[in-house]
Amino acid sequence: MSDTSRPVAFARIASAGGRDDVARAVAVEAPVSVEFNGIGYAVMMASPAELEDFATGFALSERLVEHADEILAIDHHASPAGHILRITLADSRTETLLGRVRHRVSDSSCGLCGIENLEQALRPLPVVTTTSTADDAAIFAALASLRDLQPLNRETGAVHAAAQCRADGTIMAVREDVGRHNAFDKLIGAMARDGRDWDGGFALLSSRCSYELVEKAALAGCPMLVTISAPTTLAVERARAAGVRLVVLARPDAVLVVEGDEA
Repeated sequence: MSDTSRPVAFARIASAGGRDDVARAVAVEAPVSVEFNGIGYAVMMASPAELEDFATGFALSERLVEHADEILAIDHHASPAGHILRITLADSRTETLLGRVRHRVSDSSCGLCGIENLEQALRPLPVVTTTSTADDAAIFAALASLRDLQPLNRETGAVHAAAQCRADGTIMAVREDVGRHNAFDKLIGAMARDGRDWDGGFALLSSRCSYELVEKAALAGCPMLVTISAPTTLAVERARAAGVRLVVLARPDAVLVVEGDEA
């Protein structure tokens, strides 16, 4: 077991009858308080691993910074109640931070919660100017590889994964979390901290395609987003506006590619 899983006792009841005592690993979900320049910004429920990557990706996804080097320090403090991330941003980001805080009365992983007006909820996205050179075979190759690169999900069956894939489908990095948004933030943060870009590749997520994930992809300059489950209408609309290619319902035998125009 690790910091991201704990053993829990269960009773297994079979449909054919019979009852067994079993123990299995359960994914840890813990509160993570995020502070920027001493200001409490959000409390997220997350897997307590790779939190420095999460802090970086979260700051980028929230548009509090434009580049990872505008994050001067990340201090992680563990407590019995959860985890605290104290993030120091460059002075040049103070006005952006204060403006964003004024539009938040609370936060949660649902994205819209705590935003006071619709204009803030659906802010314009940058247009992704790069393209993915991955072909269909690359998508299926990445899908075939992902399961073996999800140790926490293999142990618990309860977490999402976000993967950076090269144009040939080779998976370069994976981050896992109980929240699909957190997993993608961790991946984006890890790439930013290492100075890596998508280099004609794509992102593969083990989740449905919500609009928030499309927005994170656009803000990270990701040219193609592949998800295991289906998109929402808003996800499709935001992807079209931002120039992000969407591949959804990605399964071993087939995928769906969202076309540029409505059916």
